[in-house]
Amino acid sequence: MAATRAIAIATNSTCSSFLTNHIHKPFLLPRTTFSINNLRLSSSSSSKTKTRSFTCRAIYNPQLLVKEDGQPETLDYRVFFHDQSGKKVSPWHDIPLQIGDGVFNFIVEIPKESSAKMEVATDEAFTPIKQDTKKGKLRFYPYNIHWNYGLLPQTWEDPSSANSEVEGAFGDNDPVDVVEIGETRRKIGDVLKIKPLAALAMIDEGELDWKIVAISLDDPKASLVNDIDDVEKHFPGTLTAIRDWFRDYKIPDGKPANRFGLGNQAADKDYALKVIKETNESWSKLIKRSIPAGELSLA
Repeated sequence: MAATRAIAIATNSTCSSFLTNHIHKPFLLPRTTFSINNLRLSSSSSSKTKTRSFTCRAIYNPQLLVKEDGQPETLDYRVFFHDQSGKKVSPWHDIPLQIGDGVFNFIVEIPKESSAKMEVATDEAFTPIKQDTKKGKLRFYPYNIHWNYGLLPQTWEDPSSANSEVEGAFGDNDPVDVVEIGETRRKIGDVLKIKPLAALAMIDEGELDWKIVAISLDDPKASLVNDIDDVEKHFPGTLTAIRDWFRDYKIPDGKPANRFGLGNQAADKDYALKVIKETNESWSKLIKRSIPAGELSLA
């Protein structure tokens, strides 16, 4: 019989959840919005499917489900997001980007201290999370990633747009990546409230692949860390460690090291917010079909 686990959380101020839709300019209204006052989290698992149920008491009282279909570390494994009616929703397109007051939603793809290369399947309907593949084989990092890693919803790095500030590199056709530096190891599909702190302009085989360094609001040090200088003070060496990890992780596979623009240094919070704004605007053009989607799923 499948095990069932329930966790009661009093408020949404210190938990991972789908969040409010208070979007302020220049960030755009989401296609589907979710609002939360309180959250109760329960999870059940079986040999084939695991479901984590997010029950939210709010105006529309939606019930949001994270369903894991298939076995982890298999080609069929997918993590889907569902609304109360059971309809699938896209973690990339349907979860709001900004909550307000400089706080954003972050979707965990890869928990810290793990090596399976999980990512949103941007070319599949409803963009579930899956394990990346190469030549039909599952991809793993050569060593564990030391931070929670995932994406900012409603962002897109436009492959047709050259960035004049970063060697004229074009976007990598993916949502913007987040490196969350808090102490807690999260789960695939968790949605966290974060605040951006810095940005790294990684250039991967000529493509611009932004890394936004952020911290979850429920981390014990979150109140102490508000910009790049605070990261160095309270997490000494972390920015260098992140840069070096992403620079070198392909070397064991015989590939060259990745490069970084902006003088090989992390940019501050204001620059990170600028990146988020620009990539949100690019996503808006994509979702409105102002830019060809190619093989990307807009469902």
